[in-house]
Amino acid sequence: MKNLLLLNLFYLFAFYPFCLFFVLLQRDRVKYRMKTIINILFALLLLPLGVWGQARQYEVNDHGKRAIRADQDVKISRPDLVKKKGNCFILMSKKDFYLYVYEAQGKDTVMVARYDACFSLNKGQKQRKGDMRTPHCTMKKPFKITQIVDASKWKHDFGDGRGQILSYGHWFMRLQTPGSKGIGIHGSTNNRESVPGRASEGCIRLLDEDIIDLYKNYAFVGMKVVIKAEDVGDLPFETRAMERQQIKRKRNF
Repeated sequence: MKNLLLLNLFYLFAFYPFCLFFVLLQRDRVKYRMKTIINILFALLLLPLGVWGQARQYEVNDHGKRAIRADQDVKISRPDLVKKKGNCFILMSKKDFYLYVYEAQGKDTVMVARYDACFSLNKGQKQRKGDMRTPHCTMKKPFKITQIVDASKWKHDFGDGRGQILSYGHWFMRLQTPGSKGIGIHGSTNNRESVPGRASEGCIRLLDEDIIDLYKNYAFVGMKVVIKAEDVGDLPFETRAMERQQIKRKRNF
């Protein structure tokens, strides 16, 4: 965000004034061809729009606690693309706050769903209970869903003064994550505004309607789950799938 601000300030107070001054110096040479001048200025104006249009991530005070928020993206859910549910797997990006569902279809890997997600407040690999980190893994050593339970009546005290409140949405998908217990994918009841971003104690939050959609159309016990570390970008098959399916993405931090 700091680099983005500096770039915008450079355009506003240095680059644009210089370009305008240069064009005005050439007024006699172009013989007041205002159309040319306007076209040049318009083209220059468009240069930083791609940067200004990027999604943001920013710090907020969430019920007295620090949290990271990001701009929301459009949900994708295409159960009609699924050929065999058992071939679906979940891939998450802690870097860009997404949960994807892919299906291996022959030589292709197809994206069938994408949801905004909230991960742990702190970055890095989970080391111990209470460290506010979401564990990560690799494609070669994935996690998996070991249990899917109705969590619609589950409550939790976040220590923020709200006491015991409903917190998990309708479903809790427990993950087998070596070295840590209690990690799962669930809804965001009473914490909806935290999705997407970083605010959880270690679990992965989706919007309440998205955890229902994930359960209804894609998730199953034994499903492979990969959570990429914060410094891991798109894997080659992800890049190919997004290009082939012409899927646009707002967040790519």
